[in-house]
Amino acid sequence: MTIRGHDVKPRQGEPGGLTPVVMNPETYTTMEQVRVGVDALDRQLVALLDQRFAHMRAAARIKPDRNAVRDEARKAQVIANVRAEAERLGAPAAVIADLWDQLVEMSIAYEMETFDRTRG
Repeated sequence: MTIRGHDVKPRQGEPGGLTPVVMNPETYTTMEQVRVGVDALDRQLVALLDQRFAHMRAAARIKPDRNAVRDEARKAQVIANVRAEAERLGAPAAVIADLWDQLVEMSIAYEMETFDRTRG
């Protein structure tokens, strides 16, 4: 099936039940294609972030005390891992590392809030 110039197939669990089969920005010729691709990726990213924050809830449940929530060595390791993966992919590593720094800080704040709410 083709919708708005994209081949689509049904996929369970996706809003609307449709998702692009192949997204290749190098072949896009219109801004509509770019926007459809970005919107599809955003849905996937939100789903992945939901899973990441589920891990933060698990960490808040497992860690022995609130002081264990912030772990600067682990934060540095996570950001280094992401930077290395971005470099491997040829993505803008500095931009992604900065984004991850913010994500980790927000994750720590969320974990602390969860710790306080559930174990405070």
